Amino acid sequence: MKIKIFGLFLIVALSSCAYSFGGATIVGLKTVTVRVFENNAPLVVPTLSNQFTEAVKTRIRNQTRLSITATDGDAIFEGRITGYDIRPVSLQSTSTPTAGANRLSITVAVKYTNNIKDHEKESFEESFTRTYDFPLNGASIQSLLPAAIENINKQLTEDIFNRAFAQW
Repeated sequence: MKIKIFGLFLIVALSSCAYSFGGATIVGLKTVTVRVFENNAPLVVPTLSNQFTEAVKTRIRNQTRLSITATDGDAIFEGRITGYDIRPVSLQSTSTPTAGANRLSITVAVKYTNNIKDHEKESFEESFTRTYDFPLNGASIQSLLPAAIENINKQLTEDIFNRAFAQW
């Protein structure tokens, strides 16, 4: 009998907890506009602007129920890619120095505008930077860059999404 009462108590206690590990706060928001992130970096990759913009949209589609609209969203993401840089991070010990690994860095300036008055998440304007180290292992940089850019885009969109919607 004590076990049944304890079990019932445990079920009631656990069911009354309202923990959410999704973390997104979108109450009051129904739509979002994601404007094209222009590439203003000194070193320009022609496809990076479109790839990053689509990565932001994909993150929102996959983790919220918000509708993405072309204009006048309840929230608006806009910005520009301000930095794109590849540098060697380790040199191989040979007579002619060659990069053993490279570091790709991408910086994005983001402006998030929340158009819902008195919403718990406020607007912000902030820069986000992420890096990714990759060894060449005999391959060309051009063959490894698409995977490196995709990795950084995932990291950056996670940072931006969490800054705009997370309950941290």
